[in-house]
Amino acid sequence: MYFGESLKLESRTDLRTKLKALFDKQRLGVLSTQKRNRPYASLVAFAVTDDLKSFVFATPRTTRKYANIMASSRAALLIDNRSNRASDFRKAMAVTVVGTVRELRKSQRSRLIRLYTDKHSHLEDFVRSPTCAVMCIDAETLHIVDQFQHVIELRLSK
Repeated sequence: MYFGESLKLESRTDLRTKLKALFDKQRLGVLSTQKRNRPYASLVAFAVTDDLKSFVFATPRTTRKYANIMASSRAALLIDNRSNRASDFRKAMAVTVVGTVRELRKSQRSRLIRLYTDKHSHLEDFVRSPTCAVMCIDAETLHIVDQFQHVIELRLSK
């Protein structure tokens, strides 16, 4: 992980802890996709691997988001902890995950489906449906904004 030169070593652990707590607590994110220069956003339930590099979600293959991903695999996922109060401007944290989306092959699915269904047990039947695609965003960059204007760009190494 690349944290930028200005982030001190002791802050790296703190940031990773904050990110992990946010991703563990939040159940939904806003997925942004695009097809022929037409952006589209949708809510998705997600789960993330411990290394913060793979974000898993599921969608029926008949959705607009799936069609968009098949047309252009680049996407962003916004995850935040807002409470819809004025205090959010100073206290909320938002992370935009930018990367490439791919549909998981059967050989890749078991561990990541388990990660997803451990977090979203109510979606287990949905995920196992033959019409459902299990998708993974391979994160390249995390754009983290907290305390209104405190911004960190976290580039993830492959």
